[in-house]
Amino acid sequence: MMVLAGDVGGTKTALALVQGGTIMERRVYPSAAFASLEALVGEFLGQRGKEISRVCFGIAGPVIEDSCRTTNLRWVVDARSLERSLGVPRVSLINDFHAMAIGISVLPASDFAVLNDAPSDPKGPWVLIGAGTGLGEAVVVHTGSGYEVVASEGGHTDFAPRNELEMDLLRFLLKKHARVSYERIVSGRGLVALYEFVRSRSPEADSSVVSEEIADSSGDAAPIISSHGLAGDDPLCVQALSLFVSIYGAEAGNLALKVVARGGVFVSGGIAPKILPKLLDGTFRASFVAKGRLSPLLETTPVKVVVNSDAGLLGAAEQATRLAL
Repeated sequence: MMVLAGDVGGTKTALALVQGGTIMERRVYPSAAFASLEALVGEFLGQRGKEISRVCFGIAGPVIEDSCRTTNLRWVVDARSLERSLGVPRVSLINDFHAMAIGISVLPASDFAVLNDAPSDPKGPWVLIGAGTGLGEAVVVHTGSGYEVVASEGGHTDFAPRNELEMDLLRFLLKKHARVSYERIVSGRGLVALYEFVRSRSPEADSSVVSEEIADSSGDAAPIISSHGLAGDDPLCVQALSLFVSIYGAEAGNLALKVVARGGVFVSGGIAPKILPKLLDGTFRASFVAKGRLSPLLETTPVKVVVNSDAGLLGAAEQATRLAL
């Protein structure tokens, strides 16, 4: 059975034709280049809609009654409308981190990098957190018949500074935004904001080389900042990336505490695999476990990075195969 799976994000949308758990064809499109998801999928499928009976899209945004107003796009996505326009009998919409959770459950051990090596409680809840265009979060709980994914918009909760530096960061961001959430910081745009913050504190350290690269980046400066941060050849980029990973780890710890995630914490999203060396250097873990009297709990909570970029697609495909016609 051939199914269509999609991982719909604010920056890019990945679509794939999947058969028997194997991706047969995969393409990635810039989301904002299309007026709607229908137009994007139509471009991918062409006249092949009749070959497909089931479709599932994991979408970055809250899905309510098979409809979603995307968080970082001007799209309103409706499952029934997609069925009519694409000519397929069954379309399902789920939150992108719901799809990611399903994907994680079918990935081999080689698709993970370990950040905190600890035993997992097979009956305990587990959580996902992932930075990309935005910051996604989800909770997975075990049931008598398997598990249930609880989608979340926890990335939009209020940012809580932990020290004087982060208090200054909050003040800096409040000059630009009426409210500051974790997504304002732990995301691609957030990394750029962190770079601007550290540059404002040390303007003498501004590099003309990095500034020129950012000016030529067509508005996507995050890869440049992370690249120089990983290389260690620009002090401002190093500071920005370190602060990014530190706050990322702190919010991952917050999420783990809220449900006592004895099943583990999975760090996913588009950014994590690209900055894996920095995630593995101890900065993330130090912030993750720094929870006062609850530190021992988090020190024994497993944390892994999902390094398979198709995990969300595979999760959407698995969900599609479960759909009844």
